[in-house]
Amino acid sequence: MKTQIRVPRVRASAMAESGCLCPFGPSRAIAIGVLALLSTAPFSPARADATADAQRLLNQYKCYICHSDHRAKAGPAYADVAAQFRAQRDAVSVIAVEIRRGIRGGGPWHMPPHPEVSVAEARTMARYIMSLDPADTSRLRDANVNK
Repeated sequence: MKTQIRVPRVRASAMAESGCLCPFGPSRAIAIGVLALLSTAPFSPARADATADAQRLLNQYKCYICHSDHRAKAGPAYADVAAQFRAQRDAVSVIAVEIRRGIRGGGPWHMPPHPEVSVAEARTMARYIMSLDPADTSRLRDANVNK
């Protein structure tokens, strides 16, 4: 049995009088617009919790001593790491392994291994790193050059 959905018909003159071109009326058009904005918004409570968890882990394991989200220190900025791995499908897994194994080479410094970080914690940190926008880092760099 097919279910039919009935869409109420609104007279064109009623739409014109209300100033709304939406056949559902102005209040419904606003509600639909608000829902559309909320559903596409990049911020969500779950994402905020994941960000807070990752930042807590990065502080707990003292990662911010050598790294920063958007500025290079002894180690690269996390946003630069995200830019380097952006095209890699398995970026989160690779970064999580590098967090636990450490990295040698690429200059006088190396990142020591962190076996005390669990696989799940390393993946949480890696997901956060990959969520950072590399453009934020370049804007900061440009602002420092123009000073």
